[in-house]
Amino acid sequence: MFKNSVSVKKITERFSIFIVLLVMFFVCSILNSNFLSAPNLTNIARQLAVSTVIAYGEMLLIISGMLDLSAGAVLALSGVLSVSYYKSSGSLIGAFFVAILVSVLCNLINAAMVADFKLPPFIATLAMMTIARGAALLYTKGQNILQLKDYTIFGQGSVAGIPMPIIFLAVITVIIWYILRHTRLGRSLYAIGGNEEASIASGINVRSVKYYVFIINGILVGIAGVLFMSRVNAGLPNGAIGYEMEGLTAAIVGGTSFSGGVGTTMGTLAGGFIIGFLNNIMNLTGVDSYVQQITKGVIIALAVIYDINSKNRKTRRVILEVEKPKQNIGLN
Repeated sequence: MFKNSVSVKKITERFSIFIVLLVMFFVCSILNSNFLSAPNLTNIARQLAVSTVIAYGEMLLIISGMLDLSAGAVLALSGVLSVSYYKSSGSLIGAFFVAILVSVLCNLINAAMVADFKLPPFIATLAMMTIARGAALLYTKGQNILQLKDYTIFGQGSVAGIPMPIIFLAVITVIIWYILRHTRLGRSLYAIGGNEEASIASGINVRSVKYYVFIINGILVGIAGVLFMSRVNAGLPNGAIGYEMEGLTAAIVGGTSFSGGVGTTMGTLAGGFIIGFLNNIMNLTGVDSYVQQITKGVIIALAVIYDINSKNRKTRRVILEVEKPKQNIGLN
């Protein structure tokens, strides 16, 4: 009986995020009849694809003990430069890779500041956030770039009825899952986030790993920039404000520990869907935009509090397990 209750508890803890997702989906469908409509679900899919792609980058960085506050601004810069390149050349493939190149360059600067100049990731990416946003506004002179024509295929097109953003999200999900589960880089990220000094002592090239994870983050943010601009059908230098917080929230809600060393791809995907559902149902029910911001802030705080309490409980359990043999020896 006791063993069964323990196993049920473990299963509940392991899949709690997916249980929350199912409950939220059910509640949202009750709160508004339009939630389950095909156009609305398609709209949710297109929207959450961008924030979840960003969330994957944030997850990788948080696992390794870092974060990125510049994602939204770099997304805007890479997006408007991608749109501008397409307008001048007509090349969709070229425009796609311009976005990735710009975003990777920004993230290489982030990596240099963190890995070489030893700036805290918070400060380094905060500086990049300001630089990238200013660069986007300077390049466009604060004006939106309109009439994107075929560029919209990335964010508004579909293949066999499946929206293109969801196809991108599915492919990226598999790649990120593989990196974390089956590569040396993935193992190194967990090790560095858990204990950087021990990782150095074990022979991990921490500097190189930090560069690699920022490069991957740059690729993801660049792709998100293309999807975002093509979805809204405009190059917006002031677009995607706060999207880094959307990504951080999805990652943390999905179980990524803010103290590093813990996080899963599927958990972050579930977190992305939860945030997407939450944003959509608040819009459908007419919740004030300011209240929406407060709600997201509360969710972040609760997720971090839960993470801290969960870690404290695990630490106490480990201490008790270590002390039990000592107590038994003392009794004997």
